[in-house]
Amino acid sequence: MGVRNFVLVGGALAFSVAQQSSAADTTPARNSDIEEVEVLGRYTLADRIDTATGLGLTVRETPQSVTIITEQRILDQNLDTVADVIENAAGVSVNEVDDVRNTFNSRGFVIQNYQVDGVPLAWTLAGGAGETIADASLYERIEIVRGATGLLTGAGDPSASINLVRKHADSKEFRGRLDASFGSWSNWQLSADIGGAVTDSGRIRARAVAKYEQGESYIDLFEKEKLVLYGVVDTDVTDSTLLRVGASHQKNTPTAPAWGALPSFFADGGFASWSRSKTTSADWTYWDTTNQNVFVNLTQRFGDDWQLVANYNWLRNAQTTEILYLSGLVDRTSGEGLFSFPYKDDGESIQNSVDVQLKGAVGLFGREHEVVVGALYSKQKRDNTTFGALDFPSSGNYFNWNGAAYPYPGFSTTGTLEVDEDVEQKGLYAVMRFNVTDALKLIGGGRLSSYQLDGFNFGPQRDYGENAEFIEYIGALYDLNAQHRLYASYTGIFQPQDARDRNGRYLPSVKGKSAEIGLKSAFLDEAVQTSLAVFRTKQDNLAQPDIGFFVPGVTPPAQASFAAEGATSEGFEAEVTGQPVLGWNLSLAYSQFSADDANGAPVNTDHPRKLLKLFTTYELSSVVQGLTVGGGVNWRSKNYSDGDNPVTGAPFRFQQDAYALVSLMARYVVSESLQFQANAENLLDKSYYSQIGFYSQYRYGDPRNFTVGATYRF
Repeated sequence: MGVRNFVLVGGALAFSVAQQSSAADTTPARNSDIEEVEVLGRYTLADRIDTATGLGLTVRETPQSVTIITEQRILDQNLDTVADVIENAAGVSVNEVDDVRNTFNSRGFVIQNYQVDGVPLAWTLAGGAGETIADASLYERIEIVRGATGLLTGAGDPSASINLVRKHADSKEFRGRLDASFGSWSNWQLSADIGGAVTDSGRIRARAVAKYEQGESYIDLFEKEKLVLYGVVDTDVTDSTLLRVGASHQKNTPTAPAWGALPSFFADGGFASWSRSKTTSADWTYWDTTNQNVFVNLTQRFGDDWQLVANYNWLRNAQTTEILYLSGLVDRTSGEGLFSFPYKDDGESIQNSVDVQLKGAVGLFGREHEVVVGALYSKQKRDNTTFGALDFPSSGNYFNWNGAAYPYPGFSTTGTLEVDEDVEQKGLYAVMRFNVTDALKLIGGGRLSSYQLDGFNFGPQRDYGENAEFIEYIGALYDLNAQHRLYASYTGIFQPQDARDRNGRYLPSVKGKSAEIGLKSAFLDEAVQTSLAVFRTKQDNLAQPDIGFFVPGVTPPAQASFAAEGATSEGFEAEVTGQPVLGWNLSLAYSQFSADDANGAPVNTDHPRKLLKLFTTYELSSVVQGLTVGGGVNWRSKNYSDGDNPVTGAPFRFQQDAYALVSLMARYVVSESLQFQANAENLLDKSYYSQIGFYSQYRYGDPRNFTVGATYRF
């Protein structure tokens, strides 16, 4: 069904549903009177969120598609990292680059906008310093707003924005949980989450999270180790002043991580199929990453209607590596032919940011309206020093590759500064929600965004920026009745990019427009929420692979890109989340899109066009007291990468056909304090590619695996 037809059908369906339910449902609309507390144990959220507009709106009041992965969902599915959470979110797909890096995609485009507690932050490219494998135990929930969010994030990227909402010390009672688990490939972990009041009055509260994890993998040689520490203190300085101060530290120290993936071709031009356990790494390699964050948040309320929020964030993402890259063509008889490139570097990204918001209510034309004005200043410094290999030992026969025996090449003790960049961003924004009538709300706002980059990054010196770029935001919501709300939104797109062409020149910023219309509904006193959305995005200067060309002067080779004009993505999304009956949690989402350039050629084809995400749990206490069972299916349509066979020169399409991954879980509650849980992932042991075509390589996804764990609460 085309998008245009879908709009007509969706509109007719919305009107029909509204007509049928208006007579039966006389419950008053729930807008500003929703209590700001999370309903524990559910997959829906009554809290207000700031990810899209900063107005503190509920999911139903936000005129964009919003998915929230609650803490209960994270626990039920045993989701370990941010990448695990995003993989299970509606309308989002994940491509694994290697053992450290991942890219997230939505509506046909890579996600580049990230926030922590609503404050924009910067990550390294594909999370090379471990950002995408940040541990989920630090966060109360993760919010994904699909579509452009440049009003708050500064860059109006049309894919989505991911907001990581930290755990805070919001309990005056001392309580906590201790977790231990063991799983496939000898993976085990211990964690603790403890907090409560530290003064008799409860005005000062603290919370701490600690986690340690280590284990092996289905991939030869690879082992992982992770330490996570987090602490926060919440202080009610006065009855109207809340001060939060905290810090987090995560250290990943993997052994024998893959840099890149598996070679795709034999020297005779045939496709090279390897086992899932095959590696291109050696046992002396490591890719240590450190993620640190120090934050201060001050909220000052003025009466009942106004508040000033100020945030300071210091963010450090760093990596230290000695890794190995194998590339080339394997001789089908001798197994030789791969080129080895040992690499060592030491780099970090440090970002300081200050964000200030003033928000409140104003009276106009006999009604109250909400307004937010804010400013953001961010300075990021990136540097990376590389150390040349002293030797390039032969890879030998790759059929019999033994990374444990591959010799250590040694590296120079004198480094070369290859990256030295400063990125400065400034933003001034304002947005207002006009309560035109009880049923009609209009949202209008804009942002003046400035971006300046100075320095070099494996290339010549550059000085590049955009000054006072205006990003508009317009939204409208109309209540058909107490259950159903129609909405529409329109926003501008502005996204600087690091891609370079075949001559080494950086491509200009991506610019464009994004629009969305939809229907949001609630049933059973907000226990079940549904959404239906249709979207269309058009962009210019979108980077696409320039097949057969590489960026000059970069080692190892980097794919060159060209700027595609008129890249258009359109599609629809549908989601059902909540608790239809007591004890039954459900999350079901389907999304699909098409993305083509001005000439009708598909763009970003390595992203699946269709996604189905289902997960559900049900308490079987009527059968066995304390037993909960659940399961899910993640299905994605085909995706592919087009290129040329490096031997024959003939066109070659690397395609992953559609596939589904099945998961199961069971939890048994022994008492209020003790419970046990088991999870199974990829239950049918589907063999699939989690990445294809990246520098003519590919990577397998996880085989079937199991985890059992115990939780003690107090």
